[in-house]
Amino acid sequence: MGSPKERSQANSYSGHSTIHLEVDSDNDDLLPPDIIVNESQHLLLGLDNPGMPRYMTASPLPSARINDSGPKDAWSTFKVRSKYYLPILQWLPLYSTQLFWGDLIAGITLSCLLIPQGLSYATALCKLEAIHGLYSIAFPAITYAIFGMSRQMSVGPEATLSLLVGSSIAQINTEDGDHVDPLAWACLMTIFVGIFTFLLGIFRLGFLDSLMSRALLRGFISGVGLVVALQQGIILLGLSKLSEEHNITEASSSIARLLFLIKNIQYSHVLTASVSAVSVSFLVFARVTKSKLARFKWFQLLPEVLLVVIVSSLLTYFFDWEHKGLAILGNIDSKGIPLPSVPTFPQSKHMKDMLITAAMISVIGFVESVVIAKTYSSKHNYSVSANRELVALGVANIVSGLFQGIPAFGSVARSKINDKAGARTQMACLIAGVVALLAIFFLLPCFYYLPKAVLSGIIFVAVLSLLGELPEDLHFIFRIGAWRDLGLLSVTFFATVMVSLEFGTLLAVTLSLLLTIKETSYPRISIMGRVKGTNNKFRPIQDDPNVVEHLEDVLIVRIDEPLFFANTGQLKDRLRRLEQFGDMSIHPSEDPRLGKLSYMIFDVDNMPKIDASAVQILYEIVEAYHARQVKVFFVRLRENPMKLFRKSGLLYLVGEENLFRKVPDAIETIERDMVNNGIYVQQQ
Repeated sequence: MGSPKERSQANSYSGHSTIHLEVDSDNDDLLPPDIIVNESQHLLLGLDNPGMPRYMTASPLPSARINDSGPKDAWSTFKVRSKYYLPILQWLPLYSTQLFWGDLIAGITLSCLLIPQGLSYATALCKLEAIHGLYSIAFPAITYAIFGMSRQMSVGPEATLSLLVGSSIAQINTEDGDHVDPLAWACLMTIFVGIFTFLLGIFRLGFLDSLMSRALLRGFISGVGLVVALQQGIILLGLSKLSEEHNITEASSSIARLLFLIKNIQYSHVLTASVSAVSVSFLVFARVTKSKLARFKWFQLLPEVLLVVIVSSLLTYFFDWEHKGLAILGNIDSKGIPLPSVPTFPQSKHMKDMLITAAMISVIGFVESVVIAKTYSSKHNYSVSANRELVALGVANIVSGLFQGIPAFGSVARSKINDKAGARTQMACLIAGVVALLAIFFLLPCFYYLPKAVLSGIIFVAVLSLLGELPEDLHFIFRIGAWRDLGLLSVTFFATVMVSLEFGTLLAVTLSLLLTIKETSYPRISIMGRVKGTNNKFRPIQDDPNVVEHLEDVLIVRIDEPLFFANTGQLKDRLRRLEQFGDMSIHPSEDPRLGKLSYMIFDVDNMPKIDASAVQILYEIVEAYHARQVKVFFVRLRENPMKLFRKSGLLYLVGEENLFRKVPDAIETIERDMVNNGIYVQQQ
């Protein structure tokens, strides 16, 4: 055969000539044999120098060019940073008419749901005047549109959080001799909710959303859903006055409400119960139909809540239901836009209760909101920052409290409607806020004949959707056998229903923190063994105990994560159990299964960092091994931990000669040491 040059031939493929060449197959670093390239790739692949290593020339992909176009001066930096901290400066200059029509439809559709919900939550859950529900829509929505990054999330009052506010007011006002102004309490609590949420963002604690276990959150939300359903059931059946006679108050337990309903359901007001049944049935039917006809986008825009509000108000007006025992919303005082003000503080002995409830509302609200923001940012391919969302939600709630509103966060159901209606920027949220302002100025008289039973029906259907998600989660838990999650869900559910909302909230947050601390306090370590039939292959024994075997007198431990103060407290005990049993699953009451230890190898390749506390504990561990005449080796120690090893004296204690690049190298040294000490080493 001729030389590669002689065998090169012209080839007309896609307008390019190709080069057909062979390379010495004995050199694995060179190009593969018979590679065909065109002339435009010839220089790129470095074929003029056939001796060049393949890793430098084989890929036809050029190196990425980093676009270093960052701000060069203070003014440029300010403009870039301001767009990040005030997202409206980024999306508004690029806004187009095409985007506006989709956002306009979404904003109006959202308002048709938000306004009745705001009226319902303020009056039925917080026991405030209806106007404050509209304040809780307008100001948070407009503020979030300025500071928020999520384009589809709907910010407004939520049933769960509104009930927490109302429950805290009821708890204080039922105490002997104590009374607080409900409006001042609710507004001040909203301000503190905003401050807590804002500080979480400023201190970059957005990762906390992942600390709340899904099972705990589902148990709490389902419990709240049942509490709200029982509470609204009394209003839906027209039993409000009778419940007062039986001392059923806002502070009463869910069990007391359930027993009251069972004993007195026969005294239900027929007209009220009928209006409630028709309203709830229509709302449920509309939701089910929308889910079945999801392919028809126009049908998704049907404002079923607004239709119920309009029709029920008209029927009440024309048939004079007000004088037949049907409770109506009545006159809503039009106060216009209040001046921002800080409410009066309650007595100091009540501040603790307020701050605890505000903190719990902040945590629950931001967990759900951040999940919504991440969901829709992933769906529509844009980025959001959990910390920036916390800041935006914090500012929104501070503004809401200053303008006499209640807490406002993201809603899963409303955000889904907002997305389906065509929202593509924060303008949809801004429009919803503006529509709420227009309602405050012009539409309040229209709500005079709105039945309170319809408002309770709106809330009832909203919490039904919360309860409707429970069976799906339970099915998943049973399918995979996640019994611990089932226990956590059950504990928070029954605590919320049978004790109180505050206790359920506190329990859910506390258990989440305790579980997180428990998981992070145990260092992730694996005991390594030798693959049977080999001398230099080592794998974790738990991967396949039938293939991997323990070594006599030698323990190899791989540390699988950075070590720091939180996860090294249990390291000594875990190492001791591994020495004795070789497996953490063996109960410590049993007899040790491994013999005396003479050599200890730490594989720290997966330990990129270590802090001072962890180094100190490692120092004590090595000292204890040396006191027992156990030699210690470290394998694949990285540069960052090496610095602390050197500064702390741990490197001197271990000895640089006992640092190795590979586990087989350490094993070879141990075998030589055994031979020198007269210990027989069995050859494989």
